[in-house]
Amino acid sequence: MLRRCNMVDNSLDRFMSISHHPPVSALHATDEEHDIELVWCHQCAPNFNGKRQLKLLSRGETYEMNSPNLLIKFLPLPGVDWTGNVTISCKENGLEAELRYGPKSFFGLRGSHRSVKGKVYETATKRTLFQLNGHWDRTVTAKDNNSGKSRVIYNAEEVFSGMKTPAVNDLKGVRSTESAAVWSELSEAIMSQNWEKAKEAKNAVEEKQREVLRERELKGTPWVPQHFSVTYTKDGGWECSPIQQWVPPAPIVLPLS
Repeated sequence: MLRRCNMVDNSLDRFMSISHHPPVSALHATDEEHDIELVWCHQCAPNFNGKRQLKLLSRGETYEMNSPNLLIKFLPLPGVDWTGNVTISCKENGLEAELRYGPKSFFGLRGSHRSVKGKVYETATKRTLFQLNGHWDRTVTAKDNNSGKSRVIYNAEEVFSGMKTPAVNDLKGVRSTESAAVWSELSEAIMSQNWEKAKEAKNAVEEKQREVLRERELKGTPWVPQHFSVTYTKDGGWECSPIQQWVPPAPIVLPLS
């Protein structure tokens, strides 16, 4: 379902930072033709604190899920992995799924590198309907507990092989606050492997943000996200929701065909 929300031709998404301290980002993705909406709000620490919501509007179903943790290793070999447990639940259909992302051991002697294992079951009875098994960078299969038959439900090669480079569809519509515009000099420096220029570009962006923050504090003007409403709890938590029902067309697009 997540793949469909991202890959259909008329899907649109909006991703933005809604807080710098702590660093919190929000995503709103919609597909009007298929009545699909995805909303998530995360703080990367590098544990992703927060939740995601995937809404199948035509079916009246909302799936809530957390995210695995990001593991960055430098020894003995550098690499990045997803690890931890993920729970997906839907109150409307009474189903839940439990997934475990398995990392590789330190020396690579134990564990299954980039593995995904889990099950789909009925919330009320705890009866398992499907067994899930595979690797998130390759394929994941689902085995029907009743029939014993298995089928591939995710194929990483199929998902990523057709992806294209994002393109500017409307140059005049690109705001100065767009990530592509803010970090353009840094991106160019990295692509040309000019590390001194990359460092200068990064420092320039960060200093500009500090200056904007100082001006805002002097004026006593609170910063308010433009596209998301945010509420805070007494225990330091937060909830975010999109202000607009549907994501409007963006100046930067990802060609899908």
